[in-house]
Amino acid sequence: MFFLVADSFRNPSEWCRLAYWELAQRVGPLYPVEAPAVNVFGDVPYCDGLSLETLSQQNCNAPESVRHGRCKIGLGVTLSHEGGSVWVYNRSDNPIFVNSLTLDSADSPLPTRVPAEQCLCVYDPKKAAHRTCGWDFTTPFGPVDPNSIRISFAKGWGPCYKRQEITSCPCWLEILLAPCR
Repeated sequence: MFFLVADSFRNPSEWCRLAYWELAQRVGPLYPVEAPAVNVFGDVPYCDGLSLETLSQQNCNAPESVRHGRCKIGLGVTLSHEGGSVWVYNRSDNPIFVNSLTLDSADSPLPTRVPAEQCLCVYDPKKAAHRTCGWDFTTPFGPVDPNSIRISFAKGWGPCYKRQEITSCPCWLEILLAPCR
């Protein structure tokens, strides 16, 4: 697997940058986030935030699975930075699947299913500090970026799913946390 490295933060007030992916292709530029919360939505505008519909227009030749996946995003998610922790609120009508350092076990970085209209703390700085001590960031599933949270819309991945890697999921979001939390 390959993921972006969040080491080039120029604005100290940014707590993360967002990368939108369709399968193994990043679509559009990185989206910097300074506000404590940000909405990421499909084709239904929900206040301010990142419109994936706007970004997806840059991928005109997307396969049918991606076009179908886009329809399932709807109101998407709200990401909230609260006291160093990161929470995801699933506003979609479909589940999302989340993978991060503080959700995974060291030997099995599987995604956690978050049902529609539910929330989950997807990054806990205390757990992250404990996990990074002596942790090998290379797993049987590929490298793990401790500063990255991955969210797939409506489709899971891993040994229990048809898709083994997140890069096989039609529509997914990568949250690149700022190095200084």
